[in-house]
This record gives sequence, C-alpha cells and structure tokens, in this order.
Amino acid sequence: MKPNFETMTSKELIAYVLAHREDDEAIRVLFSRRNPPDSEATWYGPMVTENGTPIEENIRIAEEAIKRRIEQENKRKQDSQS
Repeated sequence: MKPNFETMTSKELIAYVLAHREDDEAIRVLFSRRNPPDSEATWYGPMVTENGTPIEENIRIAEEAIKRRIEQENKRKQDSQS
C-alpha cells in the first residue's frame, strides 16, 4: 500500500521519491509543490542552439537574472540578521 503523498511533509516526500524514483505519482505530487508554480515561473530561452552553438544573448539574460537573484537572497539574509 502506497503512502498518502498529499499528507506527507515535503521533506518526507523528497526522501520517499529518492528511495522510489520510479514512482511517478510521488514525483508528480512533489513537483506540484514547486514554489513558485509553473504559472508564475520565469522561463528563459535555451542557452545553445540544437547543434550546440551558444546563444550569447540568452546566456547574458540568464546571467543577469542569476546575479539579481543572488543579490535578492543576500539582501534577504542581511535583513533577517538585523
């Protein structure tokens, strides 16, 4: 009998998925808990073409987004320590 994935904590569910990687239902429930959900996520273009050529503009955009996210996280940490 499978556990009730909806009632498991995220930590319990992650442990279960790591031990039962073939359990598609558990993986689906875990992915549905993403924060933010896909409807609110920011999607970026591919970093390379199909033949492996880098797409410089997409790489630049992704690098800037990563830098902004790091700055936001560092600010959040600083604010929580104050």
